[in-house]
Amino acid sequence: MTAHRLTAVPVMVAVLLLSTASGDDPKPTEPYKSPYSVKFTHPVKELVGDLEGPRGDPRQQSEIPYREWNSEACRKQCGSWGPPQRHYPEPEGIASKARDWKQQRVIAIALHFEGYGYQHHHVPDWSPAQGWPWQKTAVGHNGKGVDCSNFTAFVYNLGFGIKPNSAVAKQAEERAFALPGEKRQHSVELIRKPATYKELVAALQTGDLLYIRNNKGELAHVVLWVGAIGHSPDGAPLIIDSHGEGVKDSDGKDIPCGIHLRPFHEKSWYYHSASHALRVFHEK
Repeated sequence: MTAHRLTAVPVMVAVLLLSTASGDDPKPTEPYKSPYSVKFTHPVKELVGDLEGPRGDPRQQSEIPYREWNSEACRKQCGSWGPPQRHYPEPEGIASKARDWKQQRVIAIALHFEGYGYQHHHVPDWSPAQGWPWQKTAVGHNGKGVDCSNFTAFVYNLGFGIKPNSAVAKQAEERAFALPGEKRQHSVELIRKPATYKELVAALQTGDLLYIRNNKGELAHVVLWVGAIGHSPDGAPLIIDSHGEGVKDSDGKDIPCGIHLRPFHEKSWYYHSASHALRVFHEK
């Protein structure tokens, strides 16, 4: 089939850096343009066209009504995390879709949120009211966005009604993710880390969840594996995650804090601290 390139939303992300001068507002810098792209073998309209309807309405991301997201009641109930994710229903006809179609839908949905900030929030489109409690992150200010495991949980939830735990350590240890309805679950396959970088790259598939340990050996981060549909100027495999700063792209530029495509190099923290992966759509 003809390859399709998903235009990221937004295509160019204006990075905001906090001034070191006391009391200054964030100052915009040059927009960041990623050198990476994704070429789908299924039409993007078929993969994520349903997000143009009610399913993709950002006001429906929580069971808490949108008008109450910044209410005092929500502040007391939810704190800095804000409104919790709703559990989306399974999309109509999803069971009949091919496995590679489902895997590509994962990445297409993830790219729908490219450029969102790294925030300790449950849903990506919640923009907290001024003065709302905030857990400090590298983005430097409160606003829309999610952290790594809320991002991966939301992508699978929105895309398929498959809802992983949004806490990274718990998500990493699950072997089945929740489906809509009482006690319904979707089994996931454990992919152990092979001995070499090349073996790991060969073993992973589009949409796999790869878990990373921190310097203390704790499960602390998760990324989505882009796989064969990812395109990098230097040939590096790609991931997409919600992450802080400190990763450079193939042009040597700093990739901004938040949700972006990033390279997976052999010398990177991503590889050396990788623990294991979970495959949601596996051969049964």
